Amino acid sequence: MTNKYNSVLYTGVTNSLTRRIYEHKDRDGFSNSFTKKYNINKLVYYEVFDSIEYAIMREKQLKGDSRNDKMNLVLKNNSDWDDLYNEVYL
Repeated sequence: MTNKYNSVLYTGVTNSLTRRIYEHKDRDGFSNSFTKKYNINKLVYYEVFDSIEYAIMREKQLKGDSRNDKMNLVLKNNSDWDDLYNEVYL
């Protein structure tokens, strides 16, 4: 996820992507959080896993990647940095 200007990248894991994105867009539930401070509310990349263990392993891998690696991953899959919320929501 990122902000309006694509200047901040956020990586997380959830068991309900639709719910989690809604929470980020709503922001009321995020008092003093990183995502609220930097207005993180745009989904630009996601992966789906059958196992929470694999999802957590991938999250840790991505968090260890450089900013440049993360940006390249987004660019490869979503070159316009579109908000993919409607893709997930539908």
